[in-house]
Amino acid sequence: MNQLVMRDCAGRFFLVALTLCLAVLFAGCGADTEPPRPPQADALEKEAEPKDTQANAEDQEAAGDEQTTKLTTCDGANTAEVPKDLAGAPLARALMEQWRRDHPEREWVAEQREAHAFNPPADNSDVLEGEQADGHAYGNFTPQDLLTWQRETETLVAEGSRIFHSNGELGSTVAVSCDMCHPHASNTHPETYPKYQTQVGRVALLRDMINWCVENPVRARALDPDGARMRALEAYIMAQRKGVELDYGKH
Repeated sequence: MNQLVMRDCAGRFFLVALTLCLAVLFAGCGADTEPPRPPQADALEKEAEPKDTQANAEDQEAAGDEQTTKLTTCDGANTAEVPKDLAGAPLARALMEQWRRDHPEREWVAEQREAHAFNPPADNSDVLEGEQADGHAYGNFTPQDLLTWQRETETLVAEGSRIFHSNGELGSTVAVSCDMCHPHASNTHPETYPKYQTQVGRVALLRDMINWCVENPVRARALDPDGARMRALEAYIMAQRKGVELDYGKH
């Protein structure tokens, strides 16, 4: 009997000791383990990252703004961003390069002259010498004045050439342009206007006949008689008839 009691006590003691050991073991393993993260923690961290990135980008942009400045380019309409310390010839080149990017058509006057060979304006060099230079009705002129007159006149004629040869600029609904009937403004006879035109039933100016053609063969809306396109077309047509004697009313 005594042996049975002793065995029973020994068994219980072993179970208690084993339980204590396991408790200590599990407690030790959990001591270095972080508590579980709440499910919203990762989302909160991710939400914070773009804000930091955006803040850094804004700081870099602000730093860049401090080092550059925006200046108006040569056309007076666009701007170029250049370093603040840029000056003199380098600054002029930077502004001109931006102007060229904004105006890829910069050689259009020369291109129109080569493509359509319009006549040059009159030579006005006589106003700088001889009797013309003494007491001219409009004042004393310089070579720069003559250059300005020539360039401005040729620019308007070149614009008229461009419009004359473009159905798109004329607004044609049937892809017809003026040059299809009048190559290089031939058979337009601006020197004979004003004259009675049977097409319009009254005495017409050159611009009246231009609009008749625009509305009929070209199938477009009539141009503003005092608008830029009409003025350019008249200039081109007249330039192409250089040297022809003025004879208004002739048919």
